[in-house]
Amino acid sequence: MAASSLTHRRASGVVVGVDTHKDLHVARAKDELGRGLGEITIPASAKGYRALLSWSRGLGEVRAFGVEGTGCYGVGLARHLRAHGQVVIEVIRPNRQARRLRGKSDPADAEAAALAVLSGEASGIPKASDAAVEMIRALRVARSTANRARTQAINALHALVVTAPEELRRDLRGLPGPRLQRVCAGLRPGELTGPVDATKMALRSLARRHQALSAEVRELDKDLRNLTAQACPALVGIFGAGSDTAGALLLAAGDNPGRLRSEAAFAKLTGVSPVQASSGKTTRHRLNRGGDRHANAALHRIVLVRLRWRHPPTIDYVERRTAEGKSKREIIRCLKRYVAREVYRALIDVPADASSPA
Repeated sequence: MAASSLTHRRASGVVVGVDTHKDLHVARAKDELGRGLGEITIPASAKGYRALLSWSRGLGEVRAFGVEGTGCYGVGLARHLRAHGQVVIEVIRPNRQARRLRGKSDPADAEAAALAVLSGEASGIPKASDAAVEMIRALRVARSTANRARTQAINALHALVVTAPEELRRDLRGLPGPRLQRVCAGLRPGELTGPVDATKMALRSLARRHQALSAEVRELDKDLRNLTAQACPALVGIFGAGSDTAGALLLAAGDNPGRLRSEAAFAKLTGVSPVQASSGKTTRHRLNRGGDRHANAALHRIVLVRLRWRHPPTIDYVERRTAEGKSKREIIRCLKRYVAREVYRALIDVPADASSPA
């Protein structure tokens, strides 16, 4: 740990900016007038977090910590600081144009984080990542990677059948997918004496891999359904919101949905807030291409399900706006905004004890 102090006078309203990395974190402290108070480099460990907290308290009354990467390398530090009653502000990466002008260094990024908190540019509360939603996130990571590997296995299986020796291809190429997997999983290649035996072994390996990954995905889906229902029953009860869709929306909100200041803030977070696209005599809005794209896709799926299953309020809205001359894309954008409002209300009405599953 390396520390430097620029002043020995205790200050009031100390703000600490932290640039986080995998192994080391660099922090710089400033007083409420923006004057530098010191700099410290700590290891990304519990010992380092304690050292940072002790060092910052020695400078004066700490107002807040501005931490970069609270969802990645800074998550451990953010948890430690919150556990000790500190205010943690999420700081986004500095603007690239400004970074090119002033150069790039860890101390400079830490100073930019502190200045962003002081100026009010950074004011977002990071996700808590310490309850049911964090459990859902971890399982969704496992499921998505297993699902991708399963898709790769079945694609490789079909491709191998196409190039297999004729005596194998003749028997396998006309089989439907599930039947093909079962047949290939039961192949007995024997000793590897030629291309036929090697192809049989490869087909059996791919088929059994697909079966094992399918069983893994089913088990994870079961756990995710239970966790999602326990974390926010009101969200799962929304028409068109299954466990996968609800899980994506819960991840966007985090374990502490109260950090979302308003319904409009949640709409912006999920990329469904209308964006001005007016020019001259034309006044209109366009689709928002920002925000959490996984959450945006979840809202889109809810709208599509409601359209597919003829959800009465949704169909009435579509007919009314179509009569007004709105395009299908514009109508879907509006519907996603309304669904975001419904989701937000479900999230903020969660009882205090519902975030920790029994």
